[in-house]
Amino acid sequence: MSIKRFGVSLEDSLLEKLDKLVEKKRFPNRSQAIRHLIHKNLIEEKWENDEVVAGAIVIIYDHNLRELHEKVNSLQHEYNCLTLAGQHIHIDNNNTLEVITVKGKASKLKKLADKLTAIKGVKHGELVKTGID
Repeated sequence: MSIKRFGVSLEDSLLEKLDKLVEKKRFPNRSQAIRHLIHKNLIEEKWENDEVVAGAIVIIYDHNLRELHEKVNSLQHEYNCLTLAGQHIHIDNNNTLEVITVKGKASKLKKLADKLTAIKGVKHGELVKTGID
């Protein structure tokens, strides 16, 4: 991959904010921060345009509720064309953290994430969005 150099003009206040972002996120330099922001924007566009994307659905629930695990598992099987892998982790005596790696149309991934987080007994759920180049 070849890299092209170009100049960027920014107001002082915006440059200060960029420098704070570089420091906060520990980017090695401004260029890396700008690349990150561009990629982030392109990924958001893919999600908005309902393109094929990837992500992870992360949920936490009480693993003592047997029916709950079966419902989570059943939904993964129902959407097996979107589900790439799952990781089931007992983080303490009561809580299970489930990470489900998914790939497909953005709208379908959102629908699956909404169904999983809406299951009675799921304490928290989040869809982590990323893209595919």
